[in-house]
This record gives sequence, structure tokens and C-alpha cells, in this order.
Amino acid sequence: MNLTHIFTDPPILIVILTFLYATIYTIKSYKNVSKNLVIFNEFISKYKKNDLNFRFNEIDEWMCNNPYVSAMWLEFKNTLVFSESVALKNENNQLTYKEVSSTIQNIQTTVDPLYFFNEETLAQKKYNAKLIGTFPTILTGFGPLFTFLNIAIAFGKIDFSSQERTVASVANLMSSMQVAALVSVIAVGASLTFMIMENILFSRMCRGKIAHAEDMMAKLFDNISSEKFLLELLKETKIQNNSISNLLSILPSNFKTALNSGIASNLVPYLENLIFGINQMNKQLKESTKKTDDVDDLF
Repeated sequence: MNLTHIFTDPPILIVILTFLYATIYTIKSYKNVSKNLVIFNEFISKYKKNDLNFRFNEIDEWMCNNPYVSAMWLEFKNTLVFSESVALKNENNQLTYKEVSSTIQNIQTTVDPLYFFNEETLAQKKYNAKLIGTFPTILTGFGPLFTFLNIAIAFGKIDFSSQERTVASVANLMSSMQVAALVSVIAVGASLTFMIMENILFSRMCRGKIAHAEDMMAKLFDNISSEKFLLELLKETKIQNNSISNLLSILPSNFKTALNSGIASNLVPYLENLIFGINQMNKQLKESTKKTDDVDDLF
């Protein structure tokens, strides 16, 4: 049996074509992942932790518009804690700003960035990873499938009607058995080759870039536990409550002082003017009454 006849045998041809399809699909998938990871790493490497507060909108816009990372970014953004500040008025009626928490100066996250940016989300979810994982099983399964199928077909063609046909059918049986054995060998060999090749391709094309992306995201966003952040807010709330209590304690005396000052500066002058006006009216009334009495005396 020549090699041309072997490799054109349908079962062997199916195994070879499946192996070629698996290889092409895997290379194409890993190239797409590698290209997008290079773009992501080049973009995120431009930013540093210190200027994250000022350039966060740039990062947010790019991430949301990039379909490769938009889904994981939206989930990750919900865990971010921003350096919030409140506006307060001082004694000169001017606005001043005070941080909510003294420990939160940059944008931080309450969940480890590796939970969102990892090998699974950056690579495996971007192609049919389950299909690539089943290719070795499919190739291995083709071996016994086609082997027993060839054997069954060969036994079905045995003809014992005459000596010549018996010899010819036995010869065909042996040839079919050889092809059946080769199908198993080629299938198992293709499965082993694909597994080794797939691991090498993923390591060289994707794994290093994924590790670099994970490292940059971990360095860019500090991780703070939600419990710690709530504790900081509780401390700040206690400080504010203490300030309010102090304010309430001095509020009556301040109100009394303000009331006295208001009465002295506004109400007293008004009353004095009012009394002066009444006195003037009484004076004029007395003068008019006196003139009337003088006229009556003349008559």
C-alpha cells in the first residue's frame, strides 16, 4: 500500500483535516488575542498612579469604547473608590475642601483587579476555549471510531463462496486492518501534537502579555478592602458628629449674643426714632390746642 492511497483514505483524511482546522483556528484565535493585548498594554502603560485622578476620564472613555475590554472594565469600575471631598465654609464665608478619608488619596478599588483582568477574561473568553480544549479528545476519539468501523466493514466484505474469493477477501481484510491501525496511530499522534503545539503557542503569544497586563493594572489601582474603607468613613463620621455636638453646645450662647447684638444695632434705634416722632406729634398737638384756646378767649 503506497502513501498516496493511505492519506487519501477517508478516515485518515478526516483526521488530518480536523487536525489542520484545529491548528488554524487556534493560531488565528491566539493571534487576535495577542494583537488586542498589545494594544491594551501600550495604552495602559502611558498612565501612572499619581496622575490617575486627573486622567481617569481618558482611561474610562478608551476602555468603554474598546469592545475587547469594555465589559470587564464596566464591572471593575463599579468597585472603584474615588478621593471624594466636601465643600465647607470658613469664618470668612469662603469655600474650603476637605477629604472624606485621610487614607484615600488616589482612585482605589475594593476588589483585586486580578479578579476582573486575568487569563480567563483577557484571553479564554475571547475565543471558543472549550472547543480548543476538546480538539485533542475529538482527535483521540477518531482513532478507535474509524478503527472499529474499518474492521466492521472489512469483515462484512469477506466472501467464502469460493477459494479465490476467500483469498481475495482475506487480503482485503488485512489491508483494511492496516489502514484501521494507521488511523488510530495518526489520530493519537495528531492529538498529542496538537496539545503540545497549543501550549507552546499560548505561552509564546499570550501568556506573557496577560501577565504584563495584570501587573500594570495591579500597580495602577491600589487595593483597599471595603471593610477598611467603611471604617475610615466611620471615623470621619465620628469626627463630624463631635464637631456638630460642639456646635450645638455653643449655639444658645451664640444665639443670645447675636440676638442682643441685633436688638442693639437695629431695634433700639428704631424705637428711639419712633419715640422721638411721638414726642414731636404731642408737642405739635399741644401747640395747636393752645392757639385754639387763645382764639376762644378773644371771643
